[in-house]
Amino acid sequence: RADLAKAKEALAKFQEALLKGEDKYAAYWKMSKAEYWIGDHEPDDKAKKAAFQMGIYYGKKAVDLEAEKPDGHYWLGVNYGKYGEAKGVLKSLSLVKPIKAAMNKVVELDRSYEMGGADRVLGRVYFKLPGFAGGSKDKSLEHLLKSKEYGPNDALTRMYLADTYLAKDMVEEARAELEYLLGMTSAPEDEAETKELQEQAKKMLAEKKEFRKK
Repeated sequence: RADLAKAKEALAKFQEALLKGEDKYAAYWKMSKAEYWIGDHEPDDKAKKAAFQMGIYYGKKAVDLEAEKPDGHYWLGVNYGKYGEAKGVLKSLSLVKPIKAAMNKVVELDRSYEMGGADRVLGRVYFKLPGFAGGSKDKSLEHLLKSKEYGPNDALTRMYLADTYLAKDMVEEARAELEYLLGMTSAPEDEAETKELQEQAKKMLAEKKEFRKK
């Protein structure tokens, strides 16, 4: 997955499996996940949005097949969220309700899924939303701390926590999250994401004025 071309190749394999009539549910949610990864790494804005839209489509297909399993709901909600980010928060307020619905369903079915992934997404939603639209740094922190309980070694949770702590002027707590992230070793399947986030953590510690204060 560190290679965008390889990610697209994997997507093609899932599509092939679907056409062969293999496990359709698994094919759909894995295609939704692949589209998220591809969209998150596409340099072109139009291609990025198109990937997330396909991720939404595949996620809905998975949910239609297995509404009581978490995978489809989770990757559907993730793609909704990333599509909203690509469009801009204020242009995407209509997506907040379906994102929350998808993630609340994952919480109901298996809160530990993707190392507390639903709480991680909800924490980011509350962080990104303006106050008039229901945003809350306190709710963001609450969900991210819950996510950390399920996935203490999830790099993205640590990065999101650092952002929320900084927004609450909790500088030392934010520093601790970033330093933990820098010292992490990850499972092979998460290595690409962890390396990217470690580079972001280094940049934050070097550039954010809050960390340069004595």
